[in-house]
Amino acid sequence: MSVGDPVIGQESPLGEDLALLFERHTADMHADTPPESIHMLPRAELERPEIAFFVLREGGVPLAMGAVKRIGPDHGEIKSMHVLTEARGRGHSRRMLEALIAYARAEGMARLSLETGVQPTFIAARGLYARAGFVECLPFGDYQPDPNSVFMTIALSDRD
Repeated sequence: MSVGDPVIGQESPLGEDLALLFERHTADMHADTPPESIHMLPRAELERPEIAFFVLREGGVPLAMGAVKRIGPDHGEIKSMHVLTEARGRGHSRRMLEALIAYARAEGMARLSLETGVQPTFIAARGLYARAGFVECLPFGDYQPDPNSVFMTIALSDRD
């Protein structure tokens, strides 16, 4: 991988050099989750006014992505968080999650929620979210109960 300090910035999800991130994210989501339980947004749908999309780059190379979608006046949802396999184990997931939480807080959101899978491939992600203060919750927004989904949330106003 390239050298240089990781930098996280808000970008368009349609950036030409982001194809690998989206290919890997899509493959991971389809690896062991039934299609009806996959809630990721297609790449083009992440380019919307209510969604802030972020990329972590190291030496200019995109290694991770994540987004926050405003789903209510003071409620956001984490979408499409992914770190390339070869870049894992270096704290990039934690950095991206911290950046998404900071963005939501700066935008005045009081709550940030997410949906993730129950499958073994999501164990590390669920641990990351729990360590950051997320707790399991009921389905939120337009979600319905799903045996393949875990819903988590964090109150941002209590963590100042």
